[in-house]
Formats: sequence, structure tokens, C-alpha cells
Amino acid sequence: MFRHQKELQFEIKVDRPDPQLAKQVQEVLGGQFGEMTVMMQYLFQGFNCRGEEKYKDMLMDIGTEEIGHVEMLCAMISQLLDGASPDDQAKAAQDPATAAIMGGINPQHLLVSGLGGMPTNSNGVPWNGAYIVASGNLLADMRSNLHAESQGRLQVARLYHMTRDEGVRAAFRKMLARDRYHQYQWMAAIEELEQSNGVVVPASFPPEAELESQPEAYKFWNLSEGQESKEGLWATGSAPDGTGDFVYEADPVPLGNIPNPEIPAPSLHHDLDGKKFKNSDQE
Repeated sequence: MFRHQKELQFEIKVDRPDPQLAKQVQEVLGGQFGEMTVMMQYLFQGFNCRGEEKYKDMLMDIGTEEIGHVEMLCAMISQLLDGASPDDQAKAAQDPATAAIMGGINPQHLLVSGLGGMPTNSNGVPWNGAYIVASGNLLADMRSNLHAESQGRLQVARLYHMTRDEGVRAAFRKMLARDRYHQYQWMAAIEELEQSNGVVVPASFPPEAELESQPEAYKFWNLSEGQESKEGLWATGSAPDGTGDFVYEADPVPLGNIPNPEIPAPSLHHDLDGKKFKNSDQE
């Protein structure tokens, strides 16, 4: 059950309308790493969570908070669009000064949403459910969550420096702080799950199940020009789970065969057997 409360989690009060900024804010609302994505990702992970209750409860807590962040951004976009009208778009084509202010407005804010936020990115591309990850494996999902929060916070930080509107910046600072906490949270959950299950996903497929292929888990293949990559711990250190040491393959050679697929039937019109046909119905 969800219950809506009228007050926003944090205050949204922009200093002045800015339709161009409203268009840019759409990215952190409906973009690949926007609030809609983390909202749906955490909720679906929570809906489908099986096992220890604390993980489900945590996912539902944060997923529900993200619903509030979607609402906050919609409120911000609406305030940034206050006063915008189709007349402004027409004037922008005539007056360079107006064009500088209104020229970057998203036409869909006028034509589709009636000066409101939309489930799209900054280019108007609709939000896509394929953005979310909800695999049923807690460690894999928590790592995806850390990635999503890292990218989302990066984008908000970039937006922060694209405006001097202190009202917008104040709201962004709250979001940046919450996104920082969420990164801490996912890192804590990841560490806890790694301690109990190991660092490799899925833990239910252990290294010994790889049989004769186990040595391949420790080799770094140098497959680009230069050998600077050998200086990293991924090439000279030990595996995080302590099962082996990494080996740097400076000049790796292929270990497989050359594919030699059979030529399919001529009726597929692949033109691979060299035969010439006079007409399309000839066999």
C-alpha cells in the first residue's frame, strides 16, 4: 500500500522561470539514470525480493523515497515553466533576445504536458522500462543500484553548475546529499552480502564448477596497443576472494578454431554458392 502526503520531502522554490533549464532537468527525471529509473528499479527489486526481510524493507523504503524525488522534480519543472506560452515560441523566431531566453524550450512542455514534467529525458525520448535492473540476485542488484546512484549524482552535479538559480541549487544540494547517502547504503549492503556469499556473482556457481576453465579466471589478455594496463592490480594482484593470483598475458594467442559454417539452402537467396538464377521462381 502506498500513501501520498501533500508536502514534498524537501522544499522546491525556484528563483525565476527558466524553460531551457526545465528541459535540461528532464534528464534527471526521465533519463536512463534519472529518478524514474531508480524509483522503478528499487521498487521492482523490493516487490520481487525473497529471503531476508531487512533487504526487502530497505528497498521499499528507498524506492518509496524516490517516488517523492520524482514529484519534487515535476514541481521544479513546473515552476521553471511558469509563464511560458506558445507566443513565446513564436517571438523567439523573431527577436534574438527572446530566442536566447526561450529558444531552448522543449516544445512538448507546451504541446503535451501543459507546462509540467514529463516521463522523458532532456531530448524528449520516453522513459524506458529496460533501464531498470531487478534480477532477483541481491548482490548483483545492489551493484546495479550503486552504479545508478553514481551516474545519477554525477548528472545532478553537472546540472548544479549549469544554473545560478539559488532555489534550484538548494533543491539539488538536497538531492546530491541523498544520492551520496544512497551510495553509502548500497556499498554497505554490498559489503555485507560479499562477506556472507563472496564477491563473485552468482555465489551458487563456485569456481570449482568451472572445471578445466578455472585458470581463465585470473588472466589479463593484452589486446590493445601498449602494455600500460599491466600496471594495475587487476593484472598483477590477487583475486579479491583469495582464490588465485592474476597473470598478465602480454602476447596472448587465440585458443579457438576458425568458424566454418555450412552454406544454407539456395532458397534463402544468400548468393553464396556462385549459381546464377534467371528468375525468382527458378529452383
